[in-house]
Amino acid sequence: MGLDMYAMITEEELPQSVDFKKPIDAVELHYWRKHPDLHGWMEGLYSGKGGNGSFNLDPVVLTNADIDQLGTAIERNELPQTDGYFFGQSLGDEFADDLAFIAKARKAIADGYTVYYDSWW
Repeated sequence: MGLDMYAMITEEELPQSVDFKKPIDAVELHYWRKHPDLHGWMEGLYSGKGGNGSFNLDPVVLTNADIDQLGTAIERNELPQTDGYFFGQSLGDEFADDLAFIAKARKAIADGYTVYYDSWW
């Protein structure tokens, strides 16, 4: 058991930015395992967009502006320290992988896809 984290893409235009029914055409764009600090950042985004679930299997859409803010937080080492029962810990070696995700997300959005984050713990 543990924190599994996914960035997904879909061609569907989603009806809202949080707590939507997951599209059947969704494809995995990126995967992380037990990177709780990134998850904590995503949880803040989810709450800021009006999400009120447990943030376990509760998705949140990532816009260009969100990706820019996340990229800045990663580059400045400002992801919030986050703990959870099954989360493990961010090790500090995720920087290159996180930036690779940022590049893939920007390209997917530019190509007309909707990008969203989902997790399961």
